[in-house]
Amino acid sequence: MPQGQIDGVKNAMLGAIGAALAATPIKGRITVSGYEGSELLVARLLIESGAEVEYVGTACPQTKWSDPDREWLEAKGVTVNYRASLEQDLSAVDAIKPDLAIGTTPVVQHAKAMSIPALYFTNLISARPLMGPAGAGSLAQVINAAIANKARFDKMTAFFDGVGSGDTSGIWSETPVARPEFKARYAKQMAAAAKAEEHVGT
Repeated sequence: MPQGQIDGVKNAMLGAIGAALAATPIKGRITVSGYEGSELLVARLLIESGAEVEYVGTACPQTKWSDPDREWLEAKGVTVNYRASLEQDLSAVDAIKPDLAIGTTPVVQHAKAMSIPALYFTNLISARPLMGPAGAGSLAQVINAAIANKARFDKMTAFFDGVGSGDTSGIWSETPVARPEFKARYAKQMAAAAKAEEHVGT
């Protein structure tokens, strides 16, 4: 194919992508984490759509193939964390308190418990097209819809305020009383049992 035709198609697509980004801008602070390998690409598209992304965590290792995207993101002030642990992803949500958290199941659960809208990276983001005008427009729609749900989360949090969590979660005739001494005793028993089993094995 002649270079002129290639350039013509390229320019047409770039124009269409630019129009799609301008038509559905994303306004909000977002954290991104996942294990699919496209986390950096998604973060870059979000920023190009107008979003503010401060943190990207990926379970994948750093390679030369992702270096161009990493360098682009870091130039925008984004923290890119390879081989990210769940604890690191959760800490990013806690510290940044984004308008939207995109991540794995425990990250989404953690964010929603904080009244922060959240989306599962694997089935709601990674499964969508990212390239071309269709990708830009499709991603912006789902992101903007999720961010717009913040008021619903605040309403639910206010409604359930005072309901137990952790050991006191669930339905009780009387509010359970925490017994930390029982936990400590059980932990010691488990540690002793593990040590005894290790001794037998040697």
